[in-house]
Amino acid sequence: MAKYPFPSKRAAIYRDVPDEQWYNWRWQLSHRLNTAEEIGQVIPLTESERKALNAPNLFRVDITPYFISLIDPQDPDDPIRKQVIPTAAEMVPFTAMMEDSLAEDRHSPVPGLVHRYPDRVLMLVTTQCASYCRYCTRSRIVGDPSATFSRSEFEMQLEYIRHTPQVRDVLLSGGDPLVLAPKILEEILSRLREIEHIEIVRIGTRVPVFLPMRVTDELCDMLQKYHPLWMNIHVNTPNEITKELEEACDKLTRAGIPLGNQAVLLAGVNDNVDVQRQLVHDLVRIRVRPYYLYQCDLVEGAGHFRTPVGKGIEIMEGLRGHTSGYAVHQYIIDAPGGGGKIPVMPNYLLSYSDHKVVLRNYEGYITTYEEPVDYLPEKAAKFKGLKRPEPGQSGVHGLLQGEEMFIKPEGFDEVHDRQGIQHRLKDEKKWQPLGIGSGSSETHES
Repeated sequence: MAKYPFPSKRAAIYRDVPDEQWYNWRWQLSHRLNTAEEIGQVIPLTESERKALNAPNLFRVDITPYFISLIDPQDPDDPIRKQVIPTAAEMVPFTAMMEDSLAEDRHSPVPGLVHRYPDRVLMLVTTQCASYCRYCTRSRIVGDPSATFSRSEFEMQLEYIRHTPQVRDVLLSGGDPLVLAPKILEEILSRLREIEHIEIVRIGTRVPVFLPMRVTDELCDMLQKYHPLWMNIHVNTPNEITKELEEACDKLTRAGIPLGNQAVLLAGVNDNVDVQRQLVHDLVRIRVRPYYLYQCDLVEGAGHFRTPVGKGIEIMEGLRGHTSGYAVHQYIIDAPGGGGKIPVMPNYLLSYSDHKVVLRNYEGYITTYEEPVDYLPEKAAKFKGLKRPEPGQSGVHGLLQGEEMFIKPEGFDEVHDRQGIQHRLKDEKKWQPLGIGSGSSETHES
């Protein structure tokens, strides 16, 4: 038992599974549950769950034995259960529902590559996951084996990155990169590291949460060859933070990989400030920095998970100042239509003038900060490196730097040009005020 230093929580059906199998990630993947009959052997299903599991064309269901064992079988509102077992609510459409709510396809120069931001790209390397979240943003492609990216598309992705020198940061996602065969994952990392202008590589994964057995010493040894490498995991509730996840995160951090967490705000799962505070405390305890708390996207099938934005603001109000700053994530709305990630937070800046700023803290304490009277913007530090910003990096920053006077949406001038008859004052050659110049009292043509 030295190899397995703590007992893993297991559903009754798995109690006789040998440790050598239970702790083998390939065994876990090959024994995932996906039908009403299989899942019903582990937990008693509700009528709504059974209806959804038997519905045609539903987003793919797969749950690892490890992860389903974390569900309280007697609690129909168990927060882990809601994330991976579908209900009939998943089949109910809602206002503003979108197939591709983040317009990723529109920002894809080649298949599987999303270039939304100027200096970084999202590289979709697989459509498969260890288990499938019921609110998945990419449910239009994720889980579909026929949508798997081909070798030729992989080469197209690399070619685009190679010929786009402003890209310095590549995020590997999908699907989940850590379900790839080890040799394929290493090939992707090594090929990216051959590109001189790629500074960092990031991996977005839920495998340590769904399948912590996958984080082996061999995997960590391979990953640390390709530093600087960063990783964001995806934990939504304290119930998911087990000894197994803690051990997996410990291995990754010891391999020099900084860990962050991206959570999604989900109705009935973690839409409670006390749950969120416990979550961030448990994350930092296992050396995972809370990074983003996402508002649930307008994705098909996820309407019942959505909360008002005000709930997210309330949660942030209950975190900032009430716990350590490094334990407070950013609350993010990923703008529908492809606008990118927009941080939203309570307003701590109450007012300001040309010499004083008025602020409040989390307790309602109001204070002022005196602005310097001798600060000279023209004396600001000069950047002596490469010319910045790169194309596409200006935005509001360009206005603040004085390079532009305004930002116009595409087609703005065309929309506001009415092509009407111009007022006679526009052309002074054709018109002069009465009594000036000509001495005439007749009405002049416009």
